[in-house]
Amino acid sequence: MTDNPVQPARLPRRARARARRLPAWWALPAGALLGAVAGGAYGLAKPPQYTATSSVVAVAAGRSDVDCADALGFAQAYGRVAPQLAALGDAQGAAGVPAAALRDSVQVASSPDAPMVSVSATGSSPAQAAAIANAVSGALVTQAGHTQKATGIRLERLSPALKPTEPSSPSWKLTGLVGASAGGLLGGLALLARPRRSADAVREQATVPAPTHAVDAHGKLG
Repeated sequence: MTDNPVQPARLPRRARARARRLPAWWALPAGALLGAVAGGAYGLAKPPQYTATSSVVAVAAGRSDVDCADALGFAQAYGRVAPQLAALGDAQGAAGVPAAALRDSVQVASSPDAPMVSVSATGSSPAQAAAIANAVSGALVTQAGHTQKATGIRLERLSPALKPTEPSSPSWKLTGLVGASAGGLLGGLALLARPRRSADAVREQATVPAPTHAVDAHGKLG
């Protein structure tokens, strides 16, 4: 009955002793390992995303007062208003997604040197990504056709979007590598932030004599 009250006090003391025996750099591999596991699990749990791209080009519609500079300017203008045009006309029906999702999944870029507009769309499947990109580029062509007489510029589809063969989202290997880097960095910061043992404490621990009970008992028996 006298041993039971002592046990709860010994367990934390043993745990502290084991923690002191660990090397000082143990937080680095532990953080990297935890980060790699968390990053890999995130990459496996997140659904893959696919990206498809369609391109249209601005050309003169037969008017003599329209040149390449005008086509370049209108191509950049259509590139800026494409996110708004994507929610209009036949784009929603052809893509099969709501207007809000259509805006969020579409990225439009225009070239500063050529009268070309590229439409990139992201979807949960290759077919959906290609359908959204083609629907938005088709809406651009239709809108340009409505104003062709006034602007003298029409849009023609240069290349339709094809179904991507590989996902554009990062793989679980890449997310695991990023997680390992982040975990190692956090482990290093924790290592730098931990309290340092003073030189006096280290010197005092080094000069503490070892217990002599066994030696005294052996001398008495002899």
